[in-house]
Amino acid sequence: MDKLIDLLVNATIAFFAWRLTNLSRDRADRAAEKESLRTQADALTVAVLDLRHAAATNRILWEGPAERGRSFLLALMSYAGGVARAQALGASDRLALTAGMGNAAETLAGDRRATKQHVATVREPVLRLATAAAPLLRHQDATVASTAAELTTAALAEGEDTARVEAALTAFESAVRAALEPAPSRWRPRLRRRAR
Repeated sequence: MDKLIDLLVNATIAFFAWRLTNLSRDRADRAAEKESLRTQADALTVAVLDLRHAAATNRILWEGPAERGRSFLLALMSYAGGVARAQALGASDRLALTAGMGNAAETLAGDRRATKQHVATVREPVLRLATAAAPLLRHQDATVASTAAELTTAALAEGEDTARVEAALTAFESAVRAALEPAPSRWRPRLRRRAR
């Protein structure tokens, strides 16, 4: 009889130890998943802001009306300088105009080259955005995945639609916050019923 009682006690202890180990492991897994989601969400948010900053810088430096006016004035001055230099060397009017156009074309080509090189700098932030978005697009929470997709699409959209990006960012942050909230305990409803 004592052996049977010892066996039952040992089995009970083993069962509770196994159950507590599983509960502890599940809790640690959930905590690791939440931390991973936080890290991935932060990476996506930073990538979106980095891309927006790079695109805004590109627009300010190379696409604004002041910049286009500057390019026009540089080309005009280069044209006039080429004409004056050719006339000073004794070239005919037709040859002087051609020389001026050549100088203007060279100036515009250099400006165009610089613009394209600067636009290429947006490639890195786009790559970071895609890298940050990839794991979130496959997230098990459908709301997190769909809002991450919308945020990525809004960030990559042409133009300066900041309202769309802000709305997508707010929706994404809300979805992540909801996914990070702890699941309701199975014991709480019973405790509330007993308290009444």
